[in-house]
Amino acid sequence: MTVAIDRSRMSVEELADSFRSQMIPLGEAFSYFATPSMPDEDLRQYVHETIAAVPPRLLGVIPHVNIVLVPYLSRGKGQQGDQISFERPAHMLVARRVDSGREVTLFFAIKEEDISEYHYAFYNAIAALLAENSTEEVRDAFSQLVRDELLAKVHGEVDQKSWALKQTWLARPQGKETKVFRDYVKQALEDTLTLYLHGICCDIDVETGPRQMPSRHLRRRLEALYALFPPPPGHAVFPEHVKRRMGKR
Repeated sequence: MTVAIDRSRMSVEELADSFRSQMIPLGEAFSYFATPSMPDEDLRQYVHETIAAVPPRLLGVIPHVNIVLVPYLSRGKGQQGDQISFERPAHMLVARRVDSGREVTLFFAIKEEDISEYHYAFYNAIAALLAENSTEEVRDAFSQLVRDELLAKVHGEVDQKSWALKQTWLARPQGKETKVFRDYVKQALEDTLTLYLHGICCDIDVETGPRQMPSRHLRRRLEALYALFPPPPGHAVFPEHVKRRMGKR
């Protein structure tokens, strides 16, 4: 007798385990599964091209990543965990991460979401994994950049989370590099790497605003990440790279 499983009532933690045997491998670092199934053209945009833009050196740092594409993610209430949904829920999530041992499962809701929003959520999740598992070389290089910025009283940050942590650090007496400082550096790395990875994949514009870091300092950060994690062959990062590549055609 076959027992049907109602996956719409399972939490994402239960689903991560349920989907594991159905994952389709994409190299050694990634696997994916989509429910319902997607046309090849959509899979190319959401999975193949997106993964192809991840720098090879980064793949040796982060754990194995399972990508699960679903219509919607519903935020759980009370003791009920977050769930996938095939109908638009009242309380939606864009992404949800489940850690399980030596691998991570990333759920992404893609219905009613622009592809650029998906790209941002994907690269932010990958950047967070790198920030959590970064090598001493990466931590030291980026920490020194941040120290130099603070000494030079550089205004602004890359994104809202690192901006908020920077304000928390600046509001305290300056002295030892406390947990607040380390949290700020880690978040600044995550936010800057998100921008860097997103820029490898797609043509994006950096939002201007009162909290935005001056472009020359942002460029220094991106150049540091470029040296640590060069993009895959055929992918450009800076405008001069695009011009150089087009000139060779």
